[in-house]
Amino acid sequence: MVDPTSDLGEAVSADDAPNCANCGESTVPAADRRVHTTIVDGAVDCRQFCSEACLDEWRGE
Repeated sequence: MVDPTSDLGEAVSADDAPNCANCGESTVPAADRRVHTTIVDGAVDCRQFCSEACLDEWRGE
């Protein structure tokens, strides 16, 4: 898979892809993949999700 968040267009294998922060499944190949980024006390926290539904569940929505 080509990582759509990469400015370089680098390919990412399913083994190297991040897992969903909610369900633990691979985020590849997730057409509905979501990334949630926050900054807390100057530190960046970036979590990846395989779908909008997993992101919503993680948020408690």
